Amino acid sequence: MDLIKKIWTARKLILVVMIPLSLLPLPLIHPCSESSCAYVLIVTAVYWVSEAVPLGAAALVPAFLYPLFGVLKSSEVASEYFKDTTLLLMGVICLAASIEKWNLHKRIALRMVMIAGAKPGMLVLGFMCCTVFLSMWLSNTSTTAMVMPIAEAVLQQLICTGIADSLEDSVTVDTQDEESDKEENLEPSKNHLELLDRKHNEKHEVCMLNEAPISIPAPPKKPKIRRDSQYPTNRDHMICKCLSLSLTITYAATIGGLITITGTSTNLIFAEQFNNRYPEAKVINFGTWFIFSLPIALIMLMLTWIWLHFLFLGCNFRETCSLSKKRKTRRELLSEKRIHEEYQKLGPISYPEVVTGIFFILMTVLWFTREPGFVPGWTSLFEKKGYKTDATVSVLLGFLLFLIPARKPWPSAFSSESKGDDDDEEEEDPLAPMITWKDFQRLMPWEIVILVGGGYALAAGCKVSGLSMWIGRQLEPMSGLPPWAVTLLACLLVSAVTEFASNPATLTVFLPILSALSETLHINPLHTLIPATMCVSFGVMLPVGNPPNAIVFSYGHVQISDMVKAGFGVNLIGVFVVMLAIMTWGEPLFHLSKFPTWALMRNVTGSL
Repeated sequence: MDLIKKIWTARKLILVVMIPLSLLPLPLIHPCSESSCAYVLIVTAVYWVSEAVPLGAAALVPAFLYPLFGVLKSSEVASEYFKDTTLLLMGVICLAASIEKWNLHKRIALRMVMIAGAKPGMLVLGFMCCTVFLSMWLSNTSTTAMVMPIAEAVLQQLICTGIADSLEDSVTVDTQDEESDKEENLEPSKNHLELLDRKHNEKHEVCMLNEAPISIPAPPKKPKIRRDSQYPTNRDHMICKCLSLSLTITYAATIGGLITITGTSTNLIFAEQFNNRYPEAKVINFGTWFIFSLPIALIMLMLTWIWLHFLFLGCNFRETCSLSKKRKTRRELLSEKRIHEEYQKLGPISYPEVVTGIFFILMTVLWFTREPGFVPGWTSLFEKKGYKTDATVSVLLGFLLFLIPARKPWPSAFSSESKGDDDDEEEEDPLAPMITWKDFQRLMPWEIVILVGGGYALAAGCKVSGLSMWIGRQLEPMSGLPPWAVTLLACLLVSAVTEFASNPATLTVFLPILSALSETLHINPLHTLIPATMCVSFGVMLPVGNPPNAIVFSYGHVQISDMVKAGFGVNLIGVFVVMLAIMTWGEPLFHLSKFPTWALMRNVTGSL
């Protein structure tokens, strides 16, 4: 037994050592570039899926194995670890750091929840909407970590109010009985006789109590305090589950991350690998991705909300979603009061918040208008074409945040009321910038940057060695399947694997395979790559699926069974909506009905 425990404790170390040794005969028996590249790919993929070593460390495996096996030069591998999308991510992180530093995200979240109200159904929908919006620009983990404490404060208010209401039920009933007795004493003699008759019946019931207790009629059922639980009623527990699951398990956060190309790391991985593999395809940018994914997010948001409402709150939407003030209970009014108090603590909107909001809007507008497609973009004002990308805008605005002072450059009559902590912090340096390098460093996900770079390195090795073409030839038997069936199989496979492996690692492994498959079957690569990229984010059934799942699980409102039950439904909803999108509005947007020339050129070049 002790030996088994020691082996289990050292299982990761054993896996790290045994996997490369057990696979070593592959490049030794078949000394060719394809087998050497396959060896590196399998070792890296196993490290990623098993998480035997940190994801960032595993992503460095191609950096030393490719040169050792002669697949790529060391300088060529190193150039794959820093791409255009890395600069794009760095600029977005600068804006995110400013948003979090000056609490603009909290103001947006509280304002949206105030608009939604405190009815359980509308409260869940309000938190989902604000989480979706924030997750479009911030990472899913940051959004969840920011919104969950606000939701927890509201949930605790609901719980405390529910306990108070339950304790006051008996007092309220006694008071009403006393008042009714007083009114009845003032009635004429007829009512007095009826009262005596009622008392006689009560005495009769007391006598019957001593003989047969079960003969007493049961009072109307009311919610009882659950002494063995932190929740006053089972309904309160269901509300907590529903609100927690709607916020995280990457439901709302994942839905929001789908909308923008910078919303999640998997979107960035897809964009960079696609542009590297098909440099002639000028179809993926911020605008086209937003147009395609926004309807998906809206449909998923509503269907997910309906599913969670049905699962935890029932089908009475009229009771839980009414906006009428007359139908609000005491606890709902107190919850709204709590949210208003949290919003009042933020004070009036500050100068740094205004600057951050302007930069936020400016960055979005410049991304949209760079190359909108239907009209010439602002890049047409420059002589040289193709030099400006979304990363250019992102880095420029992010750089300016390090220069613009966080204090107003002009005096204001009403600024004296809003002076507080911000002025105290900047008292030493009146020209302190909106963000500092420490603010940027705190949010910059360097592990994701290296992980994405490792994916680019693997893709480059597969391309140079010819492994991708070999994989494509092995998948030729699937040529009889229609495109929608191939896409559906890819979505289901990716959704299943990502429940147990990290999203970026899963997508990095599958993208080269799906690209080769599409080229072999003469299917537009976007027909399979875009749905797979979106479905890889649907790892929402287990706490280990992604960091936001672990965050919500740590609050203790949900169990693994709740996550599996709700997450399975969300998975099906996501796959259904993505398939609907790729078969309808995605086809004319990306011209998916025909095999594109840029993919044909790539296929011919690879075969040569």
